[in-house]
Amino acid sequence: MAIIEAHDIRKSYGSLEVLHNVDLSVGEGEILALIGPSGSGKSTLLRLLDLIEPANGGELSVFGIDTIADRGSWLDLRRRMGMLFQRPIVFNSSVYDNVAMGLRYRHASGDDIDRKVKEALEAVGLSRYIKSRALDLSGGEQQRVALSRVLVTDPEILFLDEPTANLDPTSTATIEAIVTRLNREASMTVLISTHDLLQGQRLAHRVAVMIDGTIAQTGPSREIFYEPKSQRIARFVGATNIIPGRVVSRSGEFTVVEARGKQLLSLTPPPAEEVEMIIRGEDISLHRREPGHEEAENRFPATVTGIEPTAPFVNVTVHCGCDLAALVTARRAETLGLHEGMEVWVSLQAKAVHLIPRREH
Repeated sequence: MAIIEAHDIRKSYGSLEVLHNVDLSVGEGEILALIGPSGSGKSTLLRLLDLIEPANGGELSVFGIDTIADRGSWLDLRRRMGMLFQRPIVFNSSVYDNVAMGLRYRHASGDDIDRKVKEALEAVGLSRYIKSRALDLSGGEQQRVALSRVLVTDPEILFLDEPTANLDPTSTATIEAIVTRLNREASMTVLISTHDLLQGQRLAHRVAVMIDGTIAQTGPSREIFYEPKSQRIARFVGATNIIPGRVVSRSGEFTVVEARGKQLLSLTPPPAEEVEMIIRGEDISLHRREPGHEEAENRFPATVTGIEPTAPFVNVTVHCGCDLAALVTARRAETLGLHEGMEVWVSLQAKAVHLIPRREH
C-alpha cells in the first residue's frame, strides 16, 4: 500500500525550475533512497513531501489524504512525519532538553516526556550523555541527538536528507544501523537522499535516481546499477565503459553487437539497431592466457595501456580495438604482474553487457 503518491510534481523559485514531472510512489514500511548529482533536486523533493513547503503544481497524497485540496490537514500530517537534515541541529542546552523540545511543543505530560526521551536516547545509544551539553558532543553524536529528537515524536515517515554526509565511517555505520532497525522493528517508512551510492545499496529496498530535477529511473538497486536506462544514469552509478555499437544479429538468446570491428554477445534484447553497451569495470576479468569457454561468452586478447591504483582496487585500461576500463583487486593485479604494454586476455559474461538505445547528438 502506497503511503506517499506524487504525480507530475513541479517546483520553481522565481524563474528557476528545480523540479518538473516528478512521479513517485512510496510503499508503507519501505526504505527508498534518492540518489543523484548535486543540484538534481533531492533535498527540494524531500521538503515538498514533508510538507515543509508547497509544490507549484502536480498531485501529492500522504497517508491517503490529498494535500493539494486539503491544505488544512498539513499540520496534522506533519506531526506524523519527521525530517533529519544534513547538518545536525542542536541547541545550547542539555541533550535531554534538546530531545524533549518537540514533545513540549505538543504539550505532552512530564511523565510522558521523561519516558520517551529516555527511550529515544537509548535507541541511538546516547543514554549516558542525557545530562551533557549537546554542543559539547562530537559531530556524529550531535547527529544522533538530532535523530532522537525526531524519533521521540514517533513519526510514521522519516525523511533523511544526506544524514551522514559530514560524518566519519563509524558514526555513519551507527546511523545506518539505527535506521535499519527502526524500519525492521517499527515498520517505519524511510526516504533518504544520499550522495553515497553504497549507502543507497546497503539501506534501501528501492532506489530512485534524480537527474535535472526529475526522477529518471526507479527500481531495486541491482536494476539501477546494472541496467541503467540512460547514459547519464550509467555514468552517475559508476559504469566506466559506455561503448557505441550496432546490433548485427540475434543468436539464440544472445544479441550480437559490433563495435569497432569486434563482436560482443549480450543477453539484453536489442532496444534499437544503434546502441550503447554499458559495461561495469568490475565485470571485466583479466587473464594471462586465454580462458576456457566456461569462463564467459566474450573472450578476446588485449593490451594493457594504463594502470591506476585506487586501493584496494586497481583501474586497468586495456585496448582491444576499443578501450575498456577493468576494475581488479590490488592482489589480483599483483598476481597477474600487470604492467603497461603487457598482453592479456579479457573475459566478459554476456549478461554483463547491458544495451541501451544510442542517444542522439
